[in-house]
Amino acid sequence: FPLLAAAGAKTSRIEIGTAVIDMRYENPLYMAEDAGAADLIAGGRLQLGISRGSGEQVIDGWRYFGYQPGENETDADMARRHTEFLLDVLRGEGFAQPNPHPMFPNPTGLLRVEPHSEGLRERLWWGAATNATAVWAAKLGMNLQSSTLKTDETGEAFHVQQADQIRAYRAAWKEAGHTRTPRVSVSRSIFALVDDRDRAYFGRESQSKDHIGFLDENTRSIFGRSYAATPDRLVEELAKDEAIAEADTILLTVPNQLGVDYNTHVMESILTHVAPALGWR
Repeated sequence: FPLLAAAGAKTSRIEIGTAVIDMRYENPLYMAEDAGAADLIAGGRLQLGISRGSGEQVIDGWRYFGYQPGENETDADMARRHTEFLLDVLRGEGFAQPNPHPMFPNPTGLLRVEPHSEGLRERLWWGAATNATAVWAAKLGMNLQSSTLKTDETGEAFHVQQADQIRAYRAAWKEAGHTRTPRVSVSRSIFALVDDRDRAYFGRESQSKDHIGFLDENTRSIFGRSYAATPDRLVEELAKDEAIAEADTILLTVPNQLGVDYNTHVMESILTHVAPALGWR
């Protein structure tokens, strides 16, 4: 959150966000404080992506941070419990009894977490790997982040399964009766091959396909393909991606190990040579 706050203080227009914070490791009250402060500094531009997390380098790493699932609760259940608590806190309603002899004067009534940033709750995004958790997120009024990894639920192509997930999410949102329009993002690795650097780094990705793997012994997952081609071919291929068509926001995954200058080039190439032809803005 200090980094998000610093970025918010130095910018004025771009959205600033995360994708995603593992809620198994988070204290919802501390998180509400830190996120509220960062959002206020950024002038309400924080887009807070959260989820239950994925595979780790250690076994049950959240235990070392003092968190323990409840009886008959999995670590995923614990993450969702933390999330529901965070959502309640971000409503800005008082819940804590004030001290009758405080050091400083209190407002009347029950106290809430401060600082409170109005509207932040509507800018929470849930990173869903399954259709069921996407539906759960919709019912709670969170936006949807769907990345390049999803549980393989039907055996179909990644973009087809992801599009089905988004449609299930939107149906659940409508059924829940929320009044605002939700936002839905998909993540993609997209590289326009316009110079020798691009061809050297990503020319081999031009025939990229979805991959199947196992995050654990029981979870069969599908990893979405990368897109790397000349701009005209990229436009043709991306236009066929059903999930991109269903979403309203695209998050580009970039190879940060290649440095700022090259990644600036990657994004400028897409904005210049690909986005206009697809109607992206």
